[in-house]
Amino acid sequence: MDTATSPAQEVDLHRLELRFAEARLLEPQAVARLAQSIEQSGQLIACSAVVEAGSERLILVDGYRRILALRRLGRDTAWVEAWACDLAQALLTVLARAGARPFAALEEALLLRELVHGQGLAAREVARRSGRDVSWVSRRLELVCGLSERVFAAVRQGEVSTWAATRVLAPLARANTEHAAQLLAALAAAPLSSRELQTWFQHYQNTAQAARAHMVTHPRLFIQTLRAQDEQRAASRLRAGPEGQCAAVVRQLLALLQRLRPALTTLRPPALPAELHSALTRLRSALATLHADLARTLDHDPQPAARCGTHPAHPRPEPAPDQPRAQTLA
Repeated sequence: MDTATSPAQEVDLHRLELRFAEARLLEPQAVARLAQSIEQSGQLIACSAVVEAGSERLILVDGYRRILALRRLGRDTAWVEAWACDLAQALLTVLARAGARPFAALEEALLLRELVHGQGLAAREVARRSGRDVSWVSRRLELVCGLSERVFAAVRQGEVSTWAATRVLAPLARANTEHAAQLLAALAAAPLSSRELQTWFQHYQNTAQAARAHMVTHPRLFIQTLRAQDEQRAASRLRAGPEGQCAAVVRQLLALLQRLRPALTTLRPPALPAELHSALTRLRSALATLHADLARTLDHDPQPAARCGTHPAHPRPEPAPDQPRAQTLA
């Protein structure tokens, strides 16, 4: 790529056109750290720009955080190197050099959108000239297809992460625009970590429609309720000890056996599928081992539990202690 540069020069900030500012994430903490570094050591790396045709203005292509840091320090000039190439080539060079300062996936997607829709390049040409493959370009462009301007603004301001925007808000917006907007507003008031949001979204997908409205307006409350119930179950297991845990597992096994026995009566042994026959064979072996273990345990129990010893063929059906459904929490 031909991006010959002139020596870096000190340029007034008002000469810089920040055309691609919307394609950069602000990340206030990173800007603050950069400002502290510039204040202590000066601007070590020059910004990159291309000269706008027929004008003396410089279009900034790389160095947007440095400009924000300089303005934060009250500076009115920046060290800038001018690239001797057109704007499309400059953007391609920025993408090709992304290893020097890793871009967020959303930033790369916005630059690609400018190259394809703004500069009129084909996706295959962009891939070739930036050292990427066509599938990478397509995947990146898909990120910006489902995001609204409101979500873009939230990501740029650091209110939500790129992960949350692309993995939760975008698919949610495609399914229910109103719920996505309500969730975004709720996250602005009470943010969730990426792990909490992932948990929330998993429960949302398995929740009845009637309960989802409360989930999107109060995501923090849902996570707090979920965590409280997890803590209650952990406390119950701690109080019960290993004996209580064993009793709970036995109840689950009895309930499963109660469901399995009627199903076995409907099977036709000569025509069993190979996979089912193998599974039943493994089950019989496991039950034989379990029977031996129970014999050793109960032989040392002076008063074996009536439920475990007197009528094993007719267990009392008890529900398995599964986690509550998400709509119950909501």
